[in-house]
Amino acid sequence: MKIGILGYGNLGRGVESAIRQNADMELTAILTRRNPADVKPQTEGVKVYSVDDIEQLKGQIDVLVLCGGSATDLPEQTPEYAKYFNVIDSFDTHARIPEHFANVDKVAKENGHVALISCGWDPGMFSLMRLYGSAVLPEGEDYTFWGKGVSQGHSDAIRRVKGVKNGKQYTIPVESALEAVRSGSNPELTTRQKHTRECFVVAEEGADLKQIENDIKTMPNYFDQYDTTVHFITEEELQRDHAGIPHGGFVFRTGVTGFNKENKHVIEYSLKLDSNPEFTSSVILSFARAINRLSNEGVSGCKTVFDIAPAYLSPLSADELRAHML
Repeated sequence: MKIGILGYGNLGRGVESAIRQNADMELTAILTRRNPADVKPQTEGVKVYSVDDIEQLKGQIDVLVLCGGSATDLPEQTPEYAKYFNVIDSFDTHARIPEHFANVDKVAKENGHVALISCGWDPGMFSLMRLYGSAVLPEGEDYTFWGKGVSQGHSDAIRRVKGVKNGKQYTIPVESALEAVRSGSNPELTTRQKHTRECFVVAEEGADLKQIENDIKTMPNYFDQYDTTVHFITEEELQRDHAGIPHGGFVFRTGVTGFNKENKHVIEYSLKLDSNPEFTSSVILSFARAINRLSNEGVSGCKTVFDIAPAYLSPLSADELRAHML
């Protein structure tokens, strides 16, 4: 499989790294909105192109991995580049997924390509676990917890507060809430009861620390519904202790079976990730393999993780899967 990468940030570099672990894939091209001469890939011999020259690569890439952001990049890029290639993205604005799907599906079908949207761990792997759990235990409840990990959106929000020079925010599941779910008691949990938020802030010299803390804790849609702790640290401490991008979380399905609903069951799926973008990249490449196979079968249109048979993700043959994994 010939893979192209559009966008060479954290996710793009993660995709480049993950390709090395997949013997059936090779990196063919990197496309960037920056000056191509300023992008230095780790893979020897890979050419870097301006995104303005993307059409000249038509026919040379089996799957183009789109590594832009969900806010403004992917709503435009995914339908645009589905004209020329099979594409895959990690669009994660949950409320806009149906709209994004419709826009991409139309273009992909018109041009005979396969596109897969919203691929990663949530949406993605967590989405599959929610589907499996609710199908197996139809009478029950879903619970999703995120963390402990860095929320890049919330970190960006605290960096925009007046007087903040730099900062990072961690989302942390509340342990008592996790245990209540694991008990099978189907608790009703508020937003505040499920997660806490912890902020590590580098303040500008002379800034009002109490005002910064208040502005963060009362920020609508980000922190006002959570118990939030703000720590003030130096830039050196931030770089030393908080340079990584870890994340993870839990998906639960609790339910009952039996004629009298006397038996309780708990399904738990968890992730503990040292690098959010590198794990996301690994998920994306397994689904890139799947959409390349679908394309070779003559399929077209937009897909999600729900539409992909598990066997299409693996480099192993059907015989090998039955012999070793079933």
